[in-house]
Amino acid sequence: MIPLDFEFPTNGTIKDLGIQVHTTNNRGFTTEEHAIRCAEKIVSVSSEAHPAIRAQAHAFKSQVIRAVEQTLCEAVKSDRTTIYNALNEAGYPELADLIRRL
Repeated sequence: MIPLDFEFPTNGTIKDLGIQVHTTNNRGFTTEEHAIRCAEKIVSVSSEAHPAIRAQAHAFKSQVIRAVEQTLCEAVKSDRTTIYNALNEAGYPELADLIRRL
């Protein structure tokens, strides 16, 4: 996040602010894509680090991706259950069933 009092340099150069843009075509992001982006924010290692340290960091990042993806999948299922129940209670059982089948 850029602080509110941030001033861009006047010499015509801007340092890497770490801003990235990710897009998809005709779909949302998958839980795996979200997990990868999350892990990239949590785990980083310098390309100049010792090879053993880099390997350990990459292995840890893979574990983070799996853990985050599994948690996101459970969150999606839980949210769909909430929506299913809300639609049923509102008198839309057919729509609720469509959501349940997603």
